[in-house]
This record gives sequence, C-alpha cells and structure tokens, in this order.
Amino acid sequence: MHPTSATSRELPQASNSKPAIVLVHGAFADGTSWQHVIPLLEQDGYRVTAVQIPLTSLADDVATTKRVIDNQKGSVVLVGHSYGGNVITGAAAGNSQVKALVYVNAFAPDVGEKTSDLNKKYAAAPISKAIIPDAANFLYIDRGKFHEFFAQDVSKAEARVMAATQKPIASAAFEQSLNEIAWKKIPSWFIVTQSDV
Repeated sequence: MHPTSATSRELPQASNSKPAIVLVHGAFADGTSWQHVIPLLEQDGYRVTAVQIPLTSLADDVATTKRVIDNQKGSVVLVGHSYGGNVITGAAAGNSQVKALVYVNAFAPDVGEKTSDLNKKYAAAPISKAIIPDAANFLYIDRGKFHEFFAQDVSKAEARVMAATQKPIASAAFEQSLNEIAWKKIPSWFIVTQSDV
C-alpha cells in the first residue's frame, strides 16, 4: 500500500446530502461480506450498495464496479477490502463522481503493479497456507481452515456458511495490473488493522 492524504478531514459531500457508499469485497467473498457494515451505514442515513464483482479478472472486476458507480445518484465514496482495493483503485480513475476512497486492509497498487508483486514485498500471510486451486486455476480457501485463516471474528456457524458460499478468484487476477489509478488524485483513507489475516 502507498500512504496518501489520510487525515481527519470530513469526506466531501454534495449540497448537504450524504454521498452514496459503494462497497467492494475482496477475494474468496461476495457482497454479503459487508452484511454487518451495511446496516450501520444505512442507520446513519447513507445509501449503500455492495458490488458483486465476478473475480474472473481485474478488468472484469473494475468494469463491474464502474457500472455500479455510474448507477449512483450524486457523489460516491468507494470502499474496498483486500483485493477490492485494487478494484476501487482502477474503477475510480478518471471518475469525478467518486469523491473519496477508503481502503480497508486493502491493496493500493501503483500503475503497472501486480498484486503478486506487492505480496512479495512482505512475509507470506498466514492465509497462504489455506489457499488451494481448482482444475481451472481459480483459488479457494480450504473449507476446514476457513474459520482459522479467514473469518476468526465471526462465529464458527457463520464461518461455515461463508466457507460453503465462498467465491473463488481467478489466480490470473493477481498477475494483472492497472493503467490508471485513482488514489493519487482522489482523497484516500487507509484502515490497517493488526489482526486481519
């Protein structure tokens, strides 16, 4: 990740109305991974949409997110978790409707930077021990290791449902990069936790 202008400034809002919030999930998940966050934001009066990215390629995921952004009325705050940071970085590039980016334990690549390159800069994440490919080279998390390595903060029952419904990602997506990035031009905030595996 690259640090930028994370400050305590208020997020920009258009004519006293709250921006729409668009949430982008990471690998091995889908939009329901935001199920505990969405009600909190809606309770505070935000219109929230969780994107269902296909995880078939970075380009497909960016295109899907762009369609969701274009469907919003007014300004947008774009939020990405993990691999979803790659997606928001590309989807917001050149879009004046997006007023802020929020990276939640997320990648924020530079132009031409691949996720695999970013991962090589650090020690292997514990989750790497739980990832398995299928015959088409889509990556899954071993269901027996899902709670331990991916969803420690939810109940075992909820983790079992998440494991059963997990969305695999094409391994090729980690080898793809962006030609345009948004975080250098759009105000960006980064949330980095100490225990996210």
